Amino acid sequence: MKTHKKLIEVALPLDAINTAAAAEKQPGIGAHPRGLHLWWARRPLAAARAVIFSQMVDDPLAYVDVLLGDAKKRRKAEALLKARRKVWEEARAVAQKAKLAGIETPAPGPEPTLEGMTAEIERERLFEIIRKLVLWENTTNESVLQEAREEIWQSWRRTCAENADHPRAKELFDRHKLPAFHDPFAGGGALPLEAQRLGLEAYASDLNPVAVLINKAMIEIPPKFAGKPPVNPQSRKKLDHSRTWCGVQGLADDVRYYGQWMRDEAKKRMGHLYRKIPVTTDMEKERPDLRPYVGKELTVIAWLWARTVKSPNPAFRNIDVPLASTFMLSTKQGKEVYVEPVIGDGGYRFTVKVGKPKDAQGAKSGTKLSQGSFRCLMSDHPFRYEYIDDEANAGRMGARLMAVVAEGNRGRVYLSPTDEMERAAASAKPTWKPDLASRGTWASNAQGRTYGFRTFGDYFTPRQLVALTTFSDLVQEARDRVLRDALTAGLSDDGKPLNEGGAAAMAYSDAVGTYLALAIDRLVDYNSSLATWKPSGAQVMQTFKRQALPMTWDFPESNVLGESAICWHNAVKYSADSLEVTGSHTTAAGVAILADAASQSISQDRVVATDPPYYDNIGYADLSDFFYVWLRRSLRTVFPELFATLAVPKAAELVATPYRHGSKEKAEHFFLDGMTHAMNRLASHSHPAFPVTIYYAFKQAENDATDGTTNTSRSTT
Repeated sequence: MKTHKKLIEVALPLDAINTAAAAEKQPGIGAHPRGLHLWWARRPLAAARAVIFSQMVDDPLAYVDVLLGDAKKRRKAEALLKARRKVWEEARAVAQKAKLAGIETPAPGPEPTLEGMTAEIERERLFEIIRKLVLWENTTNESVLQEAREEIWQSWRRTCAENADHPRAKELFDRHKLPAFHDPFAGGGALPLEAQRLGLEAYASDLNPVAVLINKAMIEIPPKFAGKPPVNPQSRKKLDHSRTWCGVQGLADDVRYYGQWMRDEAKKRMGHLYRKIPVTTDMEKERPDLRPYVGKELTVIAWLWARTVKSPNPAFRNIDVPLASTFMLSTKQGKEVYVEPVIGDGGYRFTVKVGKPKDAQGAKSGTKLSQGSFRCLMSDHPFRYEYIDDEANAGRMGARLMAVVAEGNRGRVYLSPTDEMERAAASAKPTWKPDLASRGTWASNAQGRTYGFRTFGDYFTPRQLVALTTFSDLVQEARDRVLRDALTAGLSDDGKPLNEGGAAAMAYSDAVGTYLALAIDRLVDYNSSLATWKPSGAQVMQTFKRQALPMTWDFPESNVLGESAICWHNAVKYSADSLEVTGSHTTAAGVAILADAASQSISQDRVVATDPPYYDNIGYADLSDFFYVWLRRSLRTVFPELFATLAVPKAAELVATPYRHGSKEKAEHFFLDGMTHAMNRLASHSHPAFPVTIYYAFKQAENDATDGTTNTSRSTT
């Protein structure tokens, strides 16, 4: 077989790629495919696009003779050669003089050639395509994407022509069809998505069902329903005289419509748990800043809680003392707000104060003394995490409402808690909660303290469980409504679900339900008792700020029925907006499959690029269970093979996890053996005309006795 080096094997405009990849991670860039669902260590789309393009495009030296046949290009190369040769000759003369004088001087390098200059000019043209291709604003720019696709096709046709006599030419070198793409560790789906955007049929496989579902939502479902109008009755009334529904705009519109229907239904069922708060004259007496709101009812954004345990001091053994990492609610300049504990009547209460606290350090640190201890609010008696863990596991950890954040005229309004607010929260009676056993709190492979979190349901408050269960149950009801409306709108009734390759009414209802279930997982991330409140931004922060489940001592409970911050309305909006961006300008089909990278055969004769696990850096399966339990409840009937097990499969996951394998040495052996099999399979199965590209991005360095630094993940991989 005749092969040539691809562009990625020679040179890349790395600065442009790195700059675009960094910019893509910044907030405020608009809808992004990552908005569909959280995934850890997702590759930037810019890098994925650039790598796949350069993996498939020939380096110009492969066709330099053709370039030299173009008189204009030849003259340009000759002019560059003349300039380069002059510089080279001057450098050689300097080196020769230095040598005669006994001075060590670097050689000037090989003599420039016409072929080399021609290839360099052409390379710069390809670099310019990449520079445009990686810009975020060009993610859905059809003219830029088409230019890149045409370049891929030119290289492919050259390869097919050169290998027309190959024994497997019909299978491997069809000049009318690009080879398909495969990522065997698909994860968050950036690589299959960008391969699809560049015109390749994309295959994504993973052992993790959550990853497979994300890839289905990104590459498999959108092409099935591209160009179709929405089926909801509200939009159908306007179809004759309104916009043209391009890409997956129709599907996204239906996600928004049925998402709103779910919110309306949820409000009927659990609205009593999310009541507005009336501002009274009594409240104004303590807080004059509340005067503009007296007589009004404010919509809650979040309730802020502090966990509690029984005081370790025998004198106050009957008091549940707060574990507050801070009493600051807002640290914005000129908008400072804090909680002040008031001790009296044998206990304490929380009151909200506006302005800078007199004891700034005390307000900042709350009742936390250090990384390993708290103080009793009643006695100042210190106690360590071990005591808290024992109390929690004995069922004596509770929570106390510290403050309420509401919507004001021009920003947040912070209110002191009342007994009625706590009673409303306590009235929540969930009918279901995930009973899958959990590891408690942990980071990386550390087996953290349990703190009473024995199942995945324990990470959520009763009110959060009611909300998530209600929305999860409504997914099925929404699917039923979509099916009825789709049939009314004229979609055929073939009775074939999405999971069996359907593309008619039933499959469409499954598709809408899938994106609504993904929206629930956004609530799961932001609406657990491991989420946090960020005083500097006055906002709710997600559970997974990093790839771990660390303990949080004070936490926000969001109003999921509101219309600001982290609520169902915005979760659906993010899901629909991300779908529109993800499903735009895809020109090929996509397939997402549950498969083990070490034994799959999907890579056969396909272009392969992948981002494999990094030794023990991220425990994807353990982390994914947090979402899996809710997805399984919502979508088990839609994707029975994905959610057949109670938890995410872990035994075959290629991660060096000591707790799972019994020791660090056994975990390393498992990782090395499995990764070796997987890489050998990719090397032997992938399309022979293209290099396999493997991503590796891991910055952490470790001390080493020999050369100063090392990296277990990098060296082992």
